[in-house]
Amino acid sequence: MTDLTQLTLKAAVDGLKAKAFSSEEITRAFLTNIEAANPVLNAYVEVTADKAIDMARASDARLQAGQGGVLEGAPLGIKDLFCTEGVQTAAGSNMLRGFVPPYESTVTANLWRDGAVMLGKLNMDEFAMGSSNETSAFGPVVNPWKSNSSNAELTPGGSSGGSASAVAADLCLAATASDTGGSIRQPAAFTGTVGIKPTYGRASRYGMVAFASSLDQAGPIARTVEDAALLLTSMCSFDPKDSTSLDIPTPDWSASVGRSVKGLRIGVPSEYVVDGMPDAIQKLWADGMDWLKDAGCEIVPISLPHTKYALPTYYIVAPAEASSNLARYDGMRFGHRAEGTASLTDLYESSRAEGFGNEVKRRLIIGAYVLSAGFYDAYYVRALKVRRRIAEDFDRVWDQVDAILTPSTPSAAFALGDKQIDPLQMYLNDIFTVTANLAGLPGISVPAGVDANGLPLGLQVIGKALDEATVFQVAGALEKAAGAVGRPERWW
Repeated sequence: MTDLTQLTLKAAVDGLKAKAFSSEEITRAFLTNIEAANPVLNAYVEVTADKAIDMARASDARLQAGQGGVLEGAPLGIKDLFCTEGVQTAAGSNMLRGFVPPYESTVTANLWRDGAVMLGKLNMDEFAMGSSNETSAFGPVVNPWKSNSSNAELTPGGSSGGSASAVAADLCLAATASDTGGSIRQPAAFTGTVGIKPTYGRASRYGMVAFASSLDQAGPIARTVEDAALLLTSMCSFDPKDSTSLDIPTPDWSASVGRSVKGLRIGVPSEYVVDGMPDAIQKLWADGMDWLKDAGCEIVPISLPHTKYALPTYYIVAPAEASSNLARYDGMRFGHRAEGTASLTDLYESSRAEGFGNEVKRRLIIGAYVLSAGFYDAYYVRALKVRRRIAEDFDRVWDQVDAILTPSTPSAAFALGDKQIDPLQMYLNDIFTVTANLAGLPGISVPAGVDANGLPLGLQVIGKALDEATVFQVAGALEKAAGAVGRPERWW
């Protein structure tokens, strides 16, 4: 039998239903992999082995009785941003270290309803602020891929670096993740996995530790487009506990994967050709266009003129919302409390100074600045107006095209420590992904090739609001044409 940990989510679910193996068997196999790999890769911040075995045995009992949900018995990893009842949720921060929620996030509750098994909590950039998973208070995550030309440890991307690394290294069948400016799609591209951010409002934000409330959205990282569709269908639902949740039915997106794309019009935005883009990324993009043409699509050049303002807009809106959301972590209401302080002001200052890392502090200072009297209109209000223009750019092209094709990232995975000295260089990693967050649109990253050093590269498909079906349809066609990018060789 194939190593159980190398199965796709769909194959594992089918095998469990056919009783070809048990949930306890596949869960133990993943726990063995985690024990061997995690000291090196640091993908999990907490492994819930006993809980996983208990959940697996309960799933096996349901499967034996001919019952069970669509994910019955499937072992998953959960990003440390999702509150899990009775299991620490720290959002990668010392500020929340030791916080054990007495409640469950809606997304994870949906997964347990459908029979999934929790292997543990996955590492992430602190409060989801980062593009390399180096801002975590639990240490950086290591990408299981290595360059042919160097032995340097590489980033798996961020903020969902633990999720991407765990899926790529066979430490779970699939994982939950979240995307505020590219935090699902960029790590997926860096690790040869599939990651989708659905339309804003598709997945409930209840029980997700907030970063930027108008941008945050949950989604999956998985091995295949079909797996991503299967997991996303389970994760999404209407939730009255989230005021931004959309009261609409969740389709079965698995049915869209493999459907013919003949006749679809695919937009290619001229603004996504950026200075210094590596030849490998340009070639991959051209290959993607050719593959879709061969599958019967029409390639349509389009313009999204306000794209150049997307990054500065994002880095005003997101920190502004973060400074508001994270104000509650002051040592009194929530979070780490400093010892030996002389006054209330001293308590606030010391608790936040000790609890937050440098990147979070940097963004909170930016956010407080752009919201302050005298700068609110000049920065924040102007950024909201530009955000509207960016969304209108997309609105204008949807009568010409059905979906948009772009690269996922401006490069392959880089070495840990490479861009830490220059935050601006780090922020440029989000250049192709932030527009979908600002406009609330669905976007998926599909592994589509490797660069000269053998590192995976991804292509991004952006779709109309609530049209994840077409996004999965196009992604499935790209996946089929590109073929597998392979798996990282085990060096750990």
